[in-house]
Amino acid sequence: MFTDFKERSCLKFIGVMDLRTDALGTVSRRDSFDLLLKYLCQQYQVIFGKTTRIGELSMPKTFFLVLAVQLISTVADNAFLIVTIARTVELKGSEWLIPVLKIGFTLFYVILAPLVGPVADLMRKGHVMVIANLLKVSAILVLISGAHPLIAIAVAGLGATLYAPAKYGLITELLPPRDLVVANGLFEGVTVTAVIFGTVLGGLLISSAMMNAVLLESMADCGLSHSQFIAGMLILLILNAAALTLSFQVSDSGARYVSHSFHPIQLIQRFRRENMALWSDREGGLSMSVTSLLWGVGATLQLIVLRWANESLGLPLAQAAYLQGVTALGVVAGAFAASHTIPLMHATRTLPLGIVIGCLIPLLLLVETVFVASILLVLVGALAGFFVVPMNALLQHRGHTLLTAGRSIAVQGFNENAAMLLMLGIYAVAIALNVPLSTLLIGFGAVVTCTMLAIYLIWTKSSRVPCRNTMTENKMQ
Repeated sequence: MFTDFKERSCLKFIGVMDLRTDALGTVSRRDSFDLLLKYLCQQYQVIFGKTTRIGELSMPKTFFLVLAVQLISTVADNAFLIVTIARTVELKGSEWLIPVLKIGFTLFYVILAPLVGPVADLMRKGHVMVIANLLKVSAILVLISGAHPLIAIAVAGLGATLYAPAKYGLITELLPPRDLVVANGLFEGVTVTAVIFGTVLGGLLISSAMMNAVLLESMADCGLSHSQFIAGMLILLILNAAALTLSFQVSDSGARYVSHSFHPIQLIQRFRRENMALWSDREGGLSMSVTSLLWGVGATLQLIVLRWANESLGLPLAQAAYLQGVTALGVVAGAFAASHTIPLMHATRTLPLGIVIGCLIPLLLLVETVFVASILLVLVGALAGFFVVPMNALLQHRGHTLLTAGRSIAVQGFNENAAMLLMLGIYAVAIALNVPLSTLLIGFGAVVTCTMLAIYLIWTKSSRVPCRNTMTENKMQ
């Protein structure tokens, strides 16, 4: 099914482009970007080994352009986190500053949540993506200038805050509900693939290969000698500039919403009502609680795994970052599997997987080799990917049904990132109090297991009670 979806998308691209050549063999329509898309589609056909045919319905070109921006931007974001951690260590910052870096990136998601949804709905979402990626470029320039990494990552977090409701909102505007699970599978697959490359790239950017004497000397000649990681920062600048360039080409979906007041009090009051609307919805509240829990625990475990790899396996930061990429490989596999086996109406059937994930987390304490660690992390990643894709699609569908694309994503982002801030804050305090790593792993595993068990039991009990059809409700005006 998912393979057929890719083939249909490729054929749609080739058919819409209608590339023709004149007698001299030169291309008479479209530009080199369309040629590149056609080439990539042809490569999909070769990889999947099937003869393609005219399909029924395919994803629009703008969807794949957003995917391209997401790929590059996510690679840069994840590499940026590794580089800022390394830069903090280089500046001899306290260990508790490392989770604070993540908090700095996440903080604007919560503070500006009432504002970013209406902004995303007021403007063309392609324009919002341009502004967001421009801020990310500025964040790299701040880091290159020698400012503290916390300032740079906060600027990047501001850009990411604007970017989230624009990109996810655009997907819900472009696609019907029946295609959201498939689209989310592809989107999450691309996102997590970017996480893999981003973490690997981050490890490379802080490795000795990027810090050789000749390279550092050439950087010094340009007046950029304040950090041994300056070459990596310049590579990140190029990546973010590429994402910014592609954002200019994202077309308008045509969706328009009723504008509302931007007065702070009214924004907060409306945002509170929108939160209540989504939380009080049976399926919306369920999916929101699940995704918020997973985002909060996942963001913290990302840092715990780095620390665990260093303390238990003796890996330096550059190599420990690769284990995050291994986990992401499992998430990709799980996301792709979910996208063609779990329809939207059956998303809640994946709830027991959350309990299993919680039970697997403390098993890291029994691992003594990189090979076994990789197997366990791939398994955890695969279960998480298979679990979160249907839940995320269900949340997007309920949010878009009850609210609007931009506002629903802003509400989702607020709750998920508030959970991240809470978990990261707990982790930072735990580090300051010298809580053992074993206690942290067991504690986070217990939180996931117990919370998911409670959610599953509550959902199972409520499923026995007849309820209204939530698929036909109107949006909040």
